[in-house]
Amino acid sequence: MSRGFGSWVAKAALTGALAFSSGALAQTATPAPAPTENAAPTADNAVMLTVFLKHDQSRPLSELNAQLERQGYYKAFPPAGIEVVSWYVMMGVGQVVTLRLPASRLREVNRLFETMAWGAYRTEFYPTYDYKAIGQAAHDKALQAVAPPSK
Repeated sequence: MSRGFGSWVAKAALTGALAFSSGALAQTATPAPAPTENAAPTADNAVMLTVFLKHDQSRPLSELNAQLERQGYYKAFPPAGIEVVSWYVMMGVGQVVTLRLPASRLREVNRLFETMAWGAYRTEFYPTYDYKAIGQAAHDKALQAVAPPSK
C-alpha cells in the first residue's frame, strides 16, 4: 500500500512541477521591450536604487582601492546619465549610494557592480522611491486635524 501511495505522490509532484514550469516558460516567451539606452529618468520611468557597498574589513583600504582601480570601477562609476542622489561613507560598513535612473538602465548598473566592484565590496541593492513630499503632506494634514480652530 505504501508503494502505491509513494507512486501517487511522485506522480502528483511531477504533474505539479510540469504545470508550474510550463507557466513560468510561458511568461518568458514574450520578449521584453527594447531598452532605451540613453533615456533620462522621468516621473514615469525613474527608479531609485540604494546600494550598500560593504567593504572587506579583513583587507586594508589601500588594497581595496587598488583592486577597484585595476577593475576600472572608478572610471565606470557613476555611469553617465545616472543621477547620484546621495553618496555617504557609513563607518564600519562601507559606502551607501542612492541613484536615480531610468528603469531600462537597471541591468547596466547591476552589471557594473558585478564586474567592477565585487571582491572589494559585498553589495546589497534596495529599490527605493522618493516619499518625502507624501510623508510631509500626511504630517501637515495630521497637524491641521488636531489644531484648535482659530477665532
